[in-house]
Parts: sequence; C-alpha cells; structure tokens
Amino acid sequence: MEKADIVIVGGGVMGSSTAYSLRKIGFDGRIIVFEKDPIYEYSSTSRSAGGIRQLYTTSINIQVSRYSLQFYKKFPETMKIDGEPFEIDFRQNGYLFLGTAQMISSLKKQQVLQHQFNVPSQLLSADELLNIIPELNIEDLAGGLYCHEDGYLDPYSVMQGFRKNAQRMDVEYIFEEVETILTTQNRVTGVRLVNGQEYHSPIVINCAGAWGVYLSEKMGIPLPIHPLKRQIFQFDTAVPLEKDLPLTVDPTGVYFRHEGNKILSGYSEKVKPGIDFTVTRSLFYDEIWPILAHRVKNFEIAKITSSWAGLYSFNTADHNAIIGTHPTMQGYYMALGFSGHGMQQAPAVGQGLAELIHLGKYENLDLHPLRFERFAENDLVLEDAIV
Repeated sequence: MEKADIVIVGGGVMGSSTAYSLRKIGFDGRIIVFEKDPIYEYSSTSRSAGGIRQLYTTSINIQVSRYSLQFYKKFPETMKIDGEPFEIDFRQNGYLFLGTAQMISSLKKQQVLQHQFNVPSQLLSADELLNIIPELNIEDLAGGLYCHEDGYLDPYSVMQGFRKNAQRMDVEYIFEEVETILTTQNRVTGVRLVNGQEYHSPIVINCAGAWGVYLSEKMGIPLPIHPLKRQIFQFDTAVPLEKDLPLTVDPTGVYFRHEGNKILSGYSEKVKPGIDFTVTRSLFYDEIWPILAHRVKNFEIAKITSSWAGLYSFNTADHNAIIGTHPTMQGYYMALGFSGHGMQQAPAVGQGLAELIHLGKYENLDLHPLRFERFAENDLVLEDAIV
C-alpha cells in the first residue's frame, strides 16, 4: 500500500487551490491529488461561466468572495512560471443585478451589508442603468445593484495555474478514479481506487464536486447535496452592443455577459438531480431567448454558436458550501456543496482548509459558519443571491 500524508480527491479548482495553499503555508508532507478526468472534460471547473462577484446577502459569502477577488487580481503575477505571468483573462467589467420595484428594498439591504465589508456596490436608478448597458430595456425595472470591481475570468486557466504551481512544489497528481474513502473506527485511513490500488493516508479531503456526495454516502456520511445540471449557451448577435457587458442577472434569473465578441447566457432551470451533461437547445429558444430579447433589443436576432452543460454541487439545505472537518470522522475534510460559487470562492477556501489542517485553525478568514455541524445546530447560512 502506498502512503501519503494528505490525499485530495478531485483535482479541479478547489482541490488544486487547497494543494497549492498547503504548500504555500509550509506543509511539507506527501500530498497526492486524485483526478479521474485527465483532460478535465467534464469537470465543473472547465464548464463554469466564470463569474466573480461580491454581491451576496450573507457576511461569510461576501468575505470569502472579497478575499478571492483580491487573489484573482494578483493571480498572473502570483502564479507566474519561469518569469511568465499566468494569465486568466480576468475582466473586471462588473456584476449587475437588475431589480423590479418589488426588489429594490431587498437590494438596499444587501448594499448596506456589502458596504460593511468594503464592497463598493452601487444602487443605480433605472436611468443610471443605461450608462452601463445603453441598449437595456428599463420599462419594468426600478434599478439595479452594481459592483464595478467584479467580473469574469477563464476558469480552466485558473485551475491550471493552481495545479501547475502545486506540481512545481512537489504535489503529486494521479489521474485515476477513487472508488471509496477507507475508514476504520471513525477515522479515515486512505482511499481505494477503481483499479483496486489502495493509498493510506490519515487525512482525506473530499473536493470531488458534484461526485463528492456519493463518496461521502459510501462512508455512511450523507450530505444535503445533489448534482444539478446547468446549461450555458454562447451566441452571436446581428448588431453588436455599444459597451462590454457586466455579468448581468435579470429579475427572472437569466444571466448574460460578453465572451469576446459573443454573449454567454444561462438560467437555473428546474431539472432532476443526477449526473447529466445533455444539452437541450429548446431551453434557449423557448425560455431564455424571449427574456433576452425583451431585456436587450440587440438580442432579438441571435444565433447559437456553442452550448454545453456542467454540474452544480447543489446544497439543498441552504445553497452554501460545506467546508472543514466532520465531527465524527477523524481526518475527513470536505469542500463541497458550493451550488455554483466554487470558482469564485476557491482561493479563500483553499487557503482556509490549508490553515485548518496544517495550523489547526483558520487565520486569514474564519470559515466556521460553513461547518458541517450547522445543519444539526439549525444555524444555516441563508443566501438569497443565488444564480
């Protein structure tokens, strides 16, 4: 049996951020990351819309995302390899939540909380929205919550930046699938791979995304998580927009942003839980396109150029991450259930997990509100700004 000091299951952005952070804060033991998808074809990281925002309604999510945004601003320099900056195409074109008259009071409350953590969010009037998106239809809008610091980036490049820098610090990546996490007498002892090989380790971190809930269930530790399909559509317009778009969220939940000269759009449609990567273009034509065409006149003529589906690790209890150790399974750590927020929270979560494991406590940012025990304690983190 091979031995490691830490095993990380899942080599996407969360697992790779954690591995990188462990090395950066001085952990020098053997770290092995297991990733079943060597080209990350079905990884939620590579299929993400790449939005980075601080416009949340809970203190912990605001703090986590603000930490991560500051990290991403410095990412090219921090992650440079052989003197070359590691570019992630981070475009701070902003984030914008559009609001009807019924929504404005809620947006005002959100802004007050965001300002407590130095997030420069602005509550704009309907007319002021036209300074951001001149083509916007504001007939049914009363305003919007906007943050110019936010934006979007290339998720695959972020993941590769963390992974390559972790590998340069002697983190091992093995592209094999973990079948189960091994335990004995309420403590983890390692992992068994699908090929039958076993690796002993006193610490196992479950960063397996939408698949992580199944690994946890095999250990007898159920989680309020299930995989949910989310589709993204990329399209061309006949008439280009005057300005680059912020990532804009319509009151209906449909979002849209620029991707080069094209537009990305998606919507949290109701689907059955499960692993599913099928794309249904009728969702775009029947549900998304009418909303887009109503909101921006340039979208009335659109042609899909690409589409894909990815998976949310969706927390059914409160839509927020489960981070840290398990109270009755020694050595078992989790970073799961991000419900679509994983990419934007990965730097803070990776740093926090590294501190908790190596130093025994959180130092830079207290992630205690996202602990597993909150469900039994009825201390949920109820986030309203879900996309």
